[in-house]
Amino acid sequence: MLGTARRALERYLEVNVDPDGAITFRHGDVLCVLQGLELAEGLPVLNLTCVVAWDLPLEREDVPCRVGLRAGEGLFGTLGAVRGKHGWDITLRYAFPAVGLEEQAMGTLLMLVVSNASTVRAEFIG
Repeated sequence: MLGTARRALERYLEVNVDPDGAITFRHGDVLCVLQGLELAEGLPVLNLTCVVAWDLPLEREDVPCRVGLRAGEGLFGTLGAVRGKHGWDITLRYAFPAVGLEEQAMGTLLMLVVSNASTVRAEFIG
């Protein structure tokens, strides 16, 4: 499953495979990690996490509201905002069962998610 995902992503992006098997890559300025796990017996899933923005000024109190509104517009993934010590961090997470997806279909799905993350980043970073 991770092998198919790696090959699918390599069609579009430069990817790295970490020692633990996770796949890391960038889509523009968005940092992403893709991990495989077995959610339940017989249910392997891929979990994609995209770091959309980090350390946005805490004075931007509209960040959680804007993330909430934007989250309702997306089809793939869950947007979240966390108030950290140095500012707001925004992530997009998407988990899906990937068994049976061919390389091209997997690539299309993954690129839809990471392209959305990049679009959200552009909205928040300008």
